[in-house]
Formats: sequence, structure tokens, C-alpha cells
Amino acid sequence: MAIAKSPAAAGTTQALQQQVATNLGLADLQAALAAGWRDFRAHPGFGLGFAMVYVVVGLALTWVMAGRGDLFSLIPAAAGFPLLAPFCAVGLYEVSRRRQCGLALRWPPVLAAVKGRGDQQLLAMGVVLFVAFGFWLMIAHGIFAVAMAESTEKPESLAFLFSPAGATMLLIGGAVGGMIALGFYAATVISLPMLVDRDIDFLSAIITSFAVVKANAAVMLAWAVLISVGLFLAMLPLFLGLLVVLPVLGHATWHLYRRAVAEPGQF
Repeated sequence: MAIAKSPAAAGTTQALQQQVATNLGLADLQAALAAGWRDFRAHPGFGLGFAMVYVVVGLALTWVMAGRGDLFSLIPAAAGFPLLAPFCAVGLYEVSRRRQCGLALRWPPVLAAVKGRGDQQLLAMGVVLFVAFGFWLMIAHGIFAVAMAESTEKPESLAFLFSPAGATMLLIGGAVGGMIALGFYAATVISLPMLVDRDIDFLSAIITSFAVVKANAAVMLAWAVLISVGLFLAMLPLFLGLLVVLPVLGHATWHLYRRAVAEPGQF
């Protein structure tokens, strides 16, 4: 096990001293998925409830942009929409936590967890998530504007996508979006369930998340690919696949966090 410590910094009220696993393997991903599936099957109402909110928001976003004929806002929005999935899964982390601890599972305490532990740390992470999503949309619009200036095709037509400028836009946008998504994933994959589980400041939780990803780069990259592919495929049938995929992945991420970060005093 390796110990990742945060540097002292002004405004940091809690020093990070978390032990993170350095030996995660594919078997751990399989175990996390199996545990996530068990949590979903045991209490499907919670998973379906949180996933339904995500689905409704996705459909509403698609309907508004499609109604405006704003094809090239719809594309980056659809590509970046999965960035918001971790925050939607916060309630699922609480369901898994309570089930693991043998606590009663009722909607009031589960919904209360979405608001955080009363210290505004989870709220701060939520702000970071939405700012990152907005940042991605701004970059995507900039890339589109440059590509549009180089194209003779109408930007609202599908033919634009198959033009050289459109293909370049998709290539550059995909590369930039991929880098943003990877950094976003590394910052949140462990930090969000950790904020649900422990009294810790969000900066320390983010540092721990990066430490887990760095120490287990190949396995955590595989988990990122699995999440991305799973969410993308689940979005294709009118987002309806997310009703199952999102809860299972959310519960599974909780169990992966529990494997990756030691309990205080465990070692």
C-alpha cells in the first residue's frame, strides 16, 4: 500500500493522510460490478429513481436543442452529458453504504446524503462538476466556430459532419473532450463516494482520487473505458438503458472505492 499525502496549503482545514491500494486488478473490477448488481437487485427502486432523473434531464436537453435545430450544441452536450453522471450517482453511493453497514434504507436519509454531510464539501464538488461541463461546452463551441469558418457546407446540415472541416472538428473535439473527461474522471471516481462516506474536505478527496488512479493506472483506465462505453451504449435507446446501467455502475463504483481506500487505522 502507498500513502498519499496532501501538501499543506492555505485554507485547507484537513490534512490528507489516506492509504490507497496499489495492487488493484481486473478481478477487483469484476467483484465491484458483481456487488453493484447485487445492490441494484436488492433495492431497485433507489437505482431506478435516481437514474430516471438523469434520463429525464437527458431527454429534456435533447428535446430543447433538437427543437431549436441546434445540432452542434447537441453533439458536445451529448458527449459531455456523462460527466454529470457521477454526481447523479451520489444517492446510489449512500444506498450501498447503508446496505453495507446494515442501516435502514429509506428515501429521506438517502436523499439527505445528496445534500452532503452538512459541511458543503459535496456541494462544492457539485459546483466543480457543473463548471467542468460548462467549460467543455465553451471549448466545443470554439472548435465548432473555427471549423465552420473553414467549411462551405451549412453548419446545421448533416453534410457538414462529412466535410473535411466537419471531420477535423470531430477529431479535434474528440481528442480535447477525451482529455477533459479523463481528468474529470480521475478527480471524481474516488472523491465523490469518499465524500459520502467520510468527513473530509473535497480537495483532500480529489487528491486521494488522483492517487488511486496514478497508483493503478491500467486498471482505473479500464474502469473509465467500461464506464464510458456502458453509458454511451445505454444512451442510444432514448437514454432508457441508463435505468439499469447507471445504478449498477454507481453501486459498483462505491465498492471499488471501498477496495481502493483503506479504512482509518486499518493498516
